[in-house]
Formats: sequence, C-alpha cells, structure tokens
Amino acid sequence: MKKVFYVMAMSMLITAVSCSKGTEGTKPVDTKPVDTTPTSFTAADATTAYTAFNRYFYNTSAKLYYSSTRRDGLAAIWTQAIYWDMAMNVYERTKDPAQLTMINDMYQGGFNQYDGYNWDNTTTWFIYDDMMWWVMALARANQLTGNDVYLQKAKAGFNRVWNGSYDPANGGMFWDFKHSGKNACINYPTVIAAMRLYKITGDASYLDKAKLIYSWSKANLMDAATGRIADHKIGNNAPGYEDYTYNQGTAIGAAVALYKETKEVSYLDDAKLVAGYTQTKMGGNGLLPAESDFNEQGVLKAIFAQYMMQLITDGGQSQYLDWVRTNINTGWKNRDTDRNLTFRNYAIHCPTGDIQSYEASSIVTFMQLCPPQQ
Repeated sequence: MKKVFYVMAMSMLITAVSCSKGTEGTKPVDTKPVDTTPTSFTAADATTAYTAFNRYFYNTSAKLYYSSTRRDGLAAIWTQAIYWDMAMNVYERTKDPAQLTMINDMYQGGFNQYDGYNWDNTTTWFIYDDMMWWVMALARANQLTGNDVYLQKAKAGFNRVWNGSYDPANGGMFWDFKHSGKNACINYPTVIAAMRLYKITGDASYLDKAKLIYSWSKANLMDAATGRIADHKIGNNAPGYEDYTYNQGTAIGAAVALYKETKEVSYLDDAKLVAGYTQTKMGGNGLLPAESDFNEQGVLKAIFAQYMMQLITDGGQSQYLDWVRTNINTGWKNRDTDRNLTFRNYAIHCPTGDIQSYEASSIVTFMQLCPPQQ
C-alpha cells in the first residue's frame, strides 16, 4: 500500500508542479452569454492584438514580459520563451525591421535575467523542460537571424538537458532533476529542438536523437487509437492521461518536423490523429478548452497554436483551417474592446480587470500564424 500511495502521490505532484505549471490564485470570471457568430479577423487585427499585448505586458527595461496587467512581476521563466516565439511569428508575418530588433532585445532580456543562459545554474534552471523551451526558441532565433551566438547557446542547452535527462537504460526524458517521471512537456519539445538543430547544423546525431525520443514517446505517451497524449509516465506505471493542449501541440510539432525531413507518412498520420483528438474531444462547441483559471496554463494554447499551424502549413492539412479560424474569430470578438486584450476562455467576454499575460497570449499567437479568411 505504501508503494501504491507513493506512486499516486508522485503522479499528483508531477502533474501539479510540472505540467499544470503552478497556480497564482483565482478570480471571478465574466460568464455572460456572447455572440458565437463572429466575423473574420484581419491582418490589421493581428497587428492590433500584438500591439495591445505589448502595451500591457512588455517590460521595456527588462525586455521580457510581466505576468499580469498589474505589472508587479515578470512572467515565469519558461513562458518568456513562448513569448519570444510570438515575437518571431510577428517578424515572419510582417518582415518589419523593428520586430527583428524586438527579437534581439528579448534575447538580451533573457541573458540578463537568467544568468547569461548558464545552463549549469540549478537555481535559475530547476527543471529540464524549462530549459528545453528556451533551447527550441534559441535554435529558431538562429534560423531567423543567422546569429551564431543563439546557435551556440541552443547547442549547449540541448547537450546539458540530454546529458542530465535522457534515460539510456529505458528510454525517454525525465522532466526534473530528481528523475521522478517522464513527461510529454520534455519529450516532445526535445524532438522539436533536435530537429531544428539538425536542420541548422546537418549533424545527424540530432536526427537520431529526435527519432529515438519520438519512438519512445509514441510507445509510452500516445494512445495510438485516439491520438490522446498522456501528460506523464512514472516508472512502470500506466501513462497518466490528462488533456493539455500544449502536449497535443508539441506532439503534432514533433511529428510534423520528422515528416518534413523523412517524408515518412506515418509521422503525418500521427500528427493528424493527435489534431483530430484535440478538435473533437477537447473543449466544446468547436472551441479549444479554457484550461484552468489564473495560472500559467493560460499559455498552453499559445504553444498549441504554434504547432497546429505547422500541421496546416508544413503538413498541407488545410481541413483544420475553418476550426482554427472559428477559435480565433470567437476569441477576438470577445476581447476587452477597451484594451484589445483577449482571454484564455474564447467563449466568454474577456474580463475587464486584471488578467495574466498567459491567458491573453494564445489568440494573439494564433493571429500571427493563421491567414485571415479572404
């Protein structure tokens, strides 16, 4: 019984600490009925949404983002990498030179805040997945800018995580330094990071590692019948299935990256299966789930947006576009029109009081990636 209790306790702990990404309190939410037949957003709306997000959340001196409109503290370390991805999305959409400056500024903000990306600092970096979100973003920043410094930081971070996290005996990546469990939030991002580094360097060892971790993840974290992604796997216990959009998203991103490189249709089939589960089994009324209240889970759909759109564009799966646009249009219509801020729950009006950058981020991200309806 002690062993069973320990496993259950560890499962709950990992879920609470790793993939739920903490809580920061609760607040009342405006739940009045809304119009569910919004008109299409435009490219100008995408710019407006990003401008508003920066106005209320970007700290121009720290060159990173606040956690909420109170502006009394910076957002969590791993979410800053997601916001950096957003900045890169805007640059790719607009090609605005000022946005390239923003990308470089945010790198410097992270450098200043996080000990120069010293991956051996176990106070700054306290779990492996926090590092890997940054490794992915650093590699992408190199792809966009050609700045070799970003590549060297990405390679060093990847090696640090691989050497500390990979289980050579049983496969898979541990999410924490104590090796208490193997979570989707480290395994699928590792595949994505490895594929980016492979594309940049041509070093086949990255491709080998990507295939290795993807194979383990598919066998241990994916329901092959439905496309549901488990949150974690602890020892020899059954996978812990809890629905989170970022796990669905990174599974899609990993599969699409491998499909693009290898042209093996099985990877694309996996990505479509995972996308189908997210579309039909998560959320309701054609909308993605709200995912918790007033904590870091608000950023999860911003991650999903990144990789769902890669399936549509890189994977050639335009059948999902109407669904994605329905989510964007509904969330944008229900924005706080005074501030042009959006909310994690697309089906209700955005609250007019204090909201978090986490919960305001996903519609903005979707809008930078998804082409408006013509």
